[in-house]
Parts: sequence; C-alpha cells; structure tokens
Amino acid sequence: MTDTFLPARGGIMRKIVLVCLLLLCVAAAFAQQDSVIARADTAKHAEKITVAPKKNTEHINAYLAATLLQPIPLARVLFHDRIDKEQERADAMDGYTDNRITLPGDVASSLLYTNALIRDIDLMQIMVENMPANGRDTVMNNQQKIQSLRALWELMRQYHADPRPSPAFYSNLVHNMHDVILAANEYKSLDFTMDNPGIYTLDNGRVLLDNQPEARTFIYTYMGRQDPVMMIKRLEEFARDSFAADIIKAAARLEPKLVFNYTLSSNVLLKGAVYRTKDPFVQAIVQLTAESQAPLRGLPFVSYLYADAKTIEEIDSIAADPVLSYRHLTDLRISNEGLTRQLYTEALEYNALRDFARHMNALHDTTDEVRFRCLDSLPPAALYYIMVYGREELYTSSFLGTFRRMMERMAPVKGNELLSSLGYDHFRTFIRLCAGYNTLSEFLVSMDDSARTNVMSRFIGGLQNGPENELEDAVNVADAFGSIKDSVLFVFLNQKVKENYNRSVAEKNKKGIAIYSLLAKLIETNKVSASDTGAASASAKLKLPPINLVPFASLTNDTGTIFERVFFYGDEDGKTAYEGYIEDYYKNPKWKVDTTNHYWTVVTATTGRPVVMYANRPLKAPEDELAISSLDAYLSDNNIRPKIVVHRGHSYHVKTTLSKLDTNARIVVLGSCGGYHNVAAVLGRAPGAHIISSKQTGVGAINEPIIRAINTQLQDGADINWITTWQGLDEYFLKRKELYEKYSDYIPPHKNLGVIFIKAYKQLMSNAK
Repeated sequence: MTDTFLPARGGIMRKIVLVCLLLLCVAAAFAQQDSVIARADTAKHAEKITVAPKKNTEHINAYLAATLLQPIPLARVLFHDRIDKEQERADAMDGYTDNRITLPGDVASSLLYTNALIRDIDLMQIMVENMPANGRDTVMNNQQKIQSLRALWELMRQYHADPRPSPAFYSNLVHNMHDVILAANEYKSLDFTMDNPGIYTLDNGRVLLDNQPEARTFIYTYMGRQDPVMMIKRLEEFARDSFAADIIKAAARLEPKLVFNYTLSSNVLLKGAVYRTKDPFVQAIVQLTAESQAPLRGLPFVSYLYADAKTIEEIDSIAADPVLSYRHLTDLRISNEGLTRQLYTEALEYNALRDFARHMNALHDTTDEVRFRCLDSLPPAALYYIMVYGREELYTSSFLGTFRRMMERMAPVKGNELLSSLGYDHFRTFIRLCAGYNTLSEFLVSMDDSARTNVMSRFIGGLQNGPENELEDAVNVADAFGSIKDSVLFVFLNQKVKENYNRSVAEKNKKGIAIYSLLAKLIETNKVSASDTGAASASAKLKLPPINLVPFASLTNDTGTIFERVFFYGDEDGKTAYEGYIEDYYKNPKWKVDTTNHYWTVVTATTGRPVVMYANRPLKAPEDELAISSLDAYLSDNNIRPKIVVHRGHSYHVKTTLSKLDTNARIVVLGSCGGYHNVAAVLGRAPGAHIISSKQTGVGAINEPIIRAINTQLQDGADINWITTWQGLDEYFLKRKELYEKYSDYIPPHKNLGVIFIKAYKQLMSNAK
C-alpha cells in the first residue's frame, strides 16, 4: 500500500513499531481534535497519512473514504504487509521503485497497471479497514476484513504468476474485486454473483466466496457451462464439490485427454473427483486407465469401449500394432465420431508422421519395394491422410510414391468420389500439395469433366465462410496458384475467383471481398514478380512493403550491429546440424567462433559490417530447453533483439522456437516447418517478417548456403534482395545435383504466396476498420 495511506512498506517488525507510534499520535490527536500523523518514507521521501478526525467520522461514507477512519489493528498489519510486498515487487519490475508500473513504449498499459495494482489496491486496503461491521461482532468483523485482505493478496499473487498478464484483464479484475468485497460485506454476494457472472467474479470469488456456498455454487456451475475446458484445469478449486461431476462430464466431451490425465494423477483429490463422476464416457476413460496395458496408446480408441464395440484387450491389440492402429484411426476420422475427434485426429497426425512419413524418408536410399513396404496394407483413404498430415516433412519422392499407390488402389473409384467419402476433409490442402508436386492433373484426370469442374469450383468457393481470422483454406488456394502449370486450369480458376468476388460484393461479405480481390491480384502479380520491377509493382498493388527486399538498415540495431539467433535441439539431428554449422564457420577466416559458454555459441564477423550470431548448444533434453532459456535471459539482459531467426530442428520443436520470436524479427528461416499454422504464428508475432520455408524436411547442406548468402550481403552492407539471392543459389545448387531436388522445394519470400496473402489480407482488413 502506498505511503499516503498506510505505514510504510518494509517489514512487519518496523510496521508494528510504526503502528504503535501511530496509536500514540492518534490519542494525542483526539485530544486536540486534529489527527495528522507524520511519518518517514522507506527510502526516498517523507509523506503523510491522514486519519479522519473523530468528530467528522459519523457522516463519512466508509466505502468511499480515501483516508483511514481508525488506525489499523495489530492483528491485520501482517496482511497489509503481504499485499504491500507484492505491490513493491510489481513496482520494482521496471527497475525503479517509484509507485509506478512502467512498460517501455506503452503508456496506456503502464497507466492501467499503475492505477489498478498500485492506486486502486491501496484504496481498497483503506476501504477494507473502514468497512462497517454491519451487525458482525468484533471477531467476525475482523475475520471479514482479513478475508478481504487475503483476496487482495491473492490477486497480486495471481498477477505475478501470470506468464502473459493483460493490463485490461487486471484493470477489470481489480474493479470487480472492489465490488465483490463490498457485496460480501453487505451480505449481497449471491445477488452480485448472479448479476455479474464471469471470469472476474470467478477469480475474485476463490477467497471471497469461500464461505458463501450459494454464490460459490452458482459461479462455478455457470462457468462450468460456459467454458468447461477452462474450468477442468481449475479442478483443484472445486474437486470436493457435488457440481464437479457436471463440469468433468462436459469437459470430457471437449478435451478428454485432460480428464484422462487426472485419472493418472498422483493427486488423490483430483483423481478421486474423476473416479466419482458417474458419466458413462468418463467411466470409460477411468476403465481404460485402470485396465489397459498401455492406456495412453489406447486413449484414441476409448469410444470403442464407450460404445461396447471392443474390449480393453482388443483395444490394446490394436494400439500395439502401428499399421493396424493407423487403419483404425483412419476409420474413426472417416466416421467423424464426435466424442473423441480431437484424440483420434491428433493420433492420426502423429502416426502419419512417425510411422510412415519419417519411415519412408529414412529409407530414401533403398529400393521402392523396401521403402514403401509400410504402405502395403493401407487403403487409399489412409494414404491420403499420410500425405495430408505428413505434408511438412515428406520428401518429394516419399509424397510421389504414396500418391502413386493411392491412385493405383483407388481405381475404379474416381478422385471426386474419394474426396466425397472423406467428407472433403482437408481437400484444399491435398489439392495444394498435388499442385506443388505436379500431380494435380493426374488426380483430376481420374474424374469426369463435370466432377472435375465441381471439385475445382469447390476448391475456390466458400473461402468467405467462417471468422475473419480463419484463413487456412484461402492460404492453401493462394499457395496452389503459385504451382499450377496447366494453363487451361489456371484460366478456369481465375474465372472462378472473379465469380466469387462478384458474389461477395453482391452479398456485401467483407471477408469474401477481401479474399477474392487479393487472390485476383496475386494471380496477376505472380506472373511478373520474378523481376525487381515486377516485384515492386506487385508490392504496390497489394499495398505492402517490397516483397523482394529487406533493407539493410531495418536489420541493424542502434549501434549498426546485426544480431541473428539460431535454434538447435538436443536430438541426434540437432547435434549433427549444430556440428555442421560450427564447422562451416570455423573454416571461414571471415568469422570468429566463441564456444566458451556452456549453453550457447557466439559467431562474429571479423570483416565488413558487424554481424553477430547466437546459437544455443543442442544439449541433451531437457537441458536443451535450459540452454535456450539461458540464452533468452542473456539477450534480454543485454537488450539484444535478433532480427534474423533460424529454426534448425524437426517440426515438433518449432513451437518452442516461435514462442521466443521477437516482434521485430525481419527474416525467419523455418526450414520444413512452413505450414499454414506456423507461418500464421510467425506473422502473428512478427508481422513484418520475410519467411523462408521448404515443402519438405530442411537439409543442413541447403540451409547453410542460404544463410551464408544472406550473411555475405549483410557483411557488405547491402539490402537483402531475394530475387538476386535466389538466382545465386540456383547457380550454386545446379552444380550440386544431389541437392537440387531438395533445394527446389525451398520457397523464397517473394514467391511464398501464402505468406504474401496473409500480410496483404491483414493490411487490407486493418485499413477497412
């Protein structure tokens, strides 16, 4: 609490002494009918707190008073001290203890935090002390005030524990806290809770409604209906309550794995709450956990148990066989079984990558008979999902081998019939992949003319549906346009874009107008963007900064240095990639390699403009994450914000890399992880980033020449021109034919139509607001 109202922060013993002095001063003040009490501030200045004169307290609104009406009893000093310490901690986070919470460059958020967590919390501490007893005896009144102070302390602790606090959220939370405290003191908790249900009342009610069973039951039950997934994550708060079963039942139908995790928990309270839930689906999860030999592997098939379709033994048998398991997962996906959709979809994607895509990639040097043997018993639908879910890692040859087997086994069924049997699931992704691997014509030829027209019309149509920020289908269409070689098909699709644009205009569909107008521009500009003049024209039409250029000045910090960051991970591929990376720079006299730090390596240019690269060491997991976080801390402490970021690892590591991405990153090399969700995540954190990605697994022998080409230009102080950079890389890899196929799958930023589309769409929608 700030110095204006309460004894200074700084420890209970000092506060006890100060309160004693305060009591003596108040006694003297009562005699003189004047109670201005002076005290010294903790470190920098002296201020005063005012206790209202006794003769004036009768007519003061206790809830609005900005001064204490009575001194703080010793019994409650400790609780104020706890709140003060949390406030001091928040205050000091910007490096200064000045009763302000300052976020650099964000005046509005700084003001929200300061008002809420410093000023308003202080005022509420005063309000709590001034609150009338409202018929409570001395003991109960003291307990009511202590409960309110505990709630304020818990709010401050919640703020400090929040990894991504929102100033608006905490401003609203503090305002709600004021009202919940007031309602509780006035015996109106239930009325207030029913009038103000929501996350703020829920959070503040954890303490303040603890002894208000009706209000507590109402808010937990209400929030359980509104957001059972959020509530199941807070199960510990209500695990003993009777309403817990309804929340667990609802959550199980949305996030069954969360409920499954509780059945394996060592926390008896949480585990017991799930076991006591009588819902048949929850009990199927409980039975699987208790009786299965491998419950985690069997979890995607729990719907079989729920429907009495298979026994635990049969589920274990399916889960133990990768091929049989994958076939059943495919069947579940096709059936669109609702209860476990998330479980079997995640398992289908994981198994497609682990058991098939990576397996075929690893055998790329063997015969086709050996390499594709894992596909022998799979029907066309299962092969389809391998291509769709393995898209970010499948080698070109692995995709083509899978595609050919799908086409052979599909006959006499036509391509449109296959898509229809799958409910057109991920069909735009599949069409985009076929266009990229030059197999689209072969797939379309399997259909008759009317079916072909219908499929491709469907491919272009309907992109306006869904929320404004759902763009995956539109990005698939944009990417496909960059790969389609069939001129007749290209003209047809172009015409469909125009028709859908006109329809969107007639329907006044804002999202549709934006998407189809941008697709039309992309189709037009992609023809000419291979030259600097054409790229400049395309950028202007799309109202974007140059799509082919990254100015040198935009990559430097205020000292003229360019910082880069490279992420490695502790698996064998990561270690191999790191060793190749370091060796490459050790051999180059224009670079100096410093490996003295246990957690990271620094590579510094010794000629030309200053360029410094930081690469975490690929220590064995989980120490690789420690290496990354240690480098994080070092860069943050030294105000180093790398504007070039390189991900060197499998797709399952990319979330970690992207979570560390700085908002001002300008060049991001993703390697094989350039799928829609990752690209969208990059642009969500770094809207101005130019992204280099590949249609298949990244290769160190390709990544290094690309990074080297970028750094050579930077050492010369030149702007990065993607057109000339890729022309140089083309010449380099044409001489290395063993790498050229994989290199040709890398997409330069000025040709990445999906990324360009997302940027242009966001710009267009932002301008329209």
